[in-house]
Amino acid sequence: MNLRKWFYLFWTTLLIGAGGAVIAGLALQTVNGGIDFKSTADLLLYALILFGYGVLVSVYAQLGFFAYLILNYMGIGVFPRKAWRYIQLVLAVLALLELVFLRTFVSGDRSVASDLILGVGILLTAIVVSGFKMRGTNASAWIPTFFFMTAITIVEIIGVLRIGVDSATIFILVPLVACNAFQILMLHRVLKPASI
Repeated sequence: MNLRKWFYLFWTTLLIGAGGAVIAGLALQTVNGGIDFKSTADLLLYALILFGYGVLVSVYAQLGFFAYLILNYMGIGVFPRKAWRYIQLVLAVLALLELVFLRTFVSGDRSVASDLILGVGILLTAIVVSGFKMRGTNASAWIPTFFFMTAITIVEIIGVLRIGVDSATIFILVPLVACNAFQILMLHRVLKPASI
């Protein structure tokens, strides 16, 4: 990967995150109706704040992506390639089970429904993104993509899960998942050698 390709991935991911945050924030505003805008300028300022927040989330997603790439590189170096794939699959399933069930059992005041919806949403998104990645590359890309879209995404949203507010979780999850999906689906295209 050269600097020009990394620059492209960086800026496009920033725009994906910003767009995802604006869409999620305005949708939550429409559904919840929390802020009463006095003028169009207030609405535009709110959208600008959402845009900036999305940029921050996209940078956070990019940090998680590069941390995953380093983890994957180290995992391939330590374990046999086939064993590393199964380790990733087991870790992804454990992360999903922890998200859905363990938090509810440890803190009894949580509702199972919101954690279950969140876990199923992340699972379905991971399956869809992994299918697209497999179609774009090969069958061996399914498990690493699934691991990244489940376990790494869950690790990235731990901070907002501690807040315990569903709208805050949706607000960070939408741009984060959009950025993660975009990065993992673009990786093989960015790394493809340029034709002479």
